[in-house]
Amino acid sequence: MSANPPLRHLLEVDDLSAVELARILDLAELTDPPPVLAGSGGVLLFEKPSARTRTSMEMAIDQLGGHPVSLSGSEVGIDTRETAEDLGRLMSGYGRVIGARVFEHHKLERMASVASVPVVNLLSDDAHPVQTLADLLTLRQCFGRLDGLTVTYVGDANNVARSLAIGCGLVGAAFRISSPPGYRFDDTSTDRIRSAGTDLTVVDEPTEAASGADAIYTDAWYSMGQEEEKRIRQEAFARWRVDESLMDAAGDGAVFLHCLPAHRGDEATDGVLDGPRSRIWPQAHNRMHSARGLLLWLAELSTDQDPERGGTS
Repeated sequence: MSANPPLRHLLEVDDLSAVELARILDLAELTDPPPVLAGSGGVLLFEKPSARTRTSMEMAIDQLGGHPVSLSGSEVGIDTRETAEDLGRLMSGYGRVIGARVFEHHKLERMASVASVPVVNLLSDDAHPVQTLADLLTLRQCFGRLDGLTVTYVGDANNVARSLAIGCGLVGAAFRISSPPGYRFDDTSTDRIRSAGTDLTVVDEPTEAASGADAIYTDAWYSMGQEEEKRIRQEAFARWRVDESLMDAAGDGAVFLHCLPAHRGDEATDGVLDGPRSRIWPQAHNRMHSARGLLLWLAELSTDQDPERGGTS
């Protein structure tokens, strides 16, 4: 009898190899995925409110024949009602996967350290790997490839930017970033990004960063938990708004991406968000497809089954 394969989690994009990442993107595009979660499902824990993440994960689980159970922060109370470790042990008995959207990244690490099913980071203050899967799937659909692309990120060097930068390194895309002083990657993030093999370039001027890029990406200047910083951030980021002139600097073939929700008129103008180069809605819908690809890959690991052939690999 063969030994069980080691349990795999996705807490950051570099938990995957380049080959594994490509496999997930391939599985995401299956039009008739097998019901690998039939008779089971997944447990989704949300410390933060969610629209795209909850909907996409619930739909992905359903499309694979499983039943999703979503719980709010007040229902689970990670480290208030129960420890992250106890929740990892508990929820492992209810489904084939645990997804958690948290503030502090260490809660995911502690949950994963004791869970007997895969733990997936649905967002933490440090990382947003499931967003990156959707981003890369969208870019591959736009350009037919990922290797050799240049992705420019304009704005806050946050969790979304860090995960995307790491993902670019795994697929052979260059990553440029332009952020205001005080909102740039710290040394720890920079080291991890470069360890993934990313061709990382930090550029002061957003127009210079955009020049010749294949994709311009931005995110909200402030997010949940940062509302009190709204005015400060609006002033700090004013020169980093993505408008039509910035897109023109990138060139006619460039596409615009945003992980949403958008604060229209802040980080991007309506003309860009709704313009012909915008791919924000296919990108948002790819959250579901890439989540399905991830779940298929995790099932493939645990059952040694190839979803494309319906049998053992």
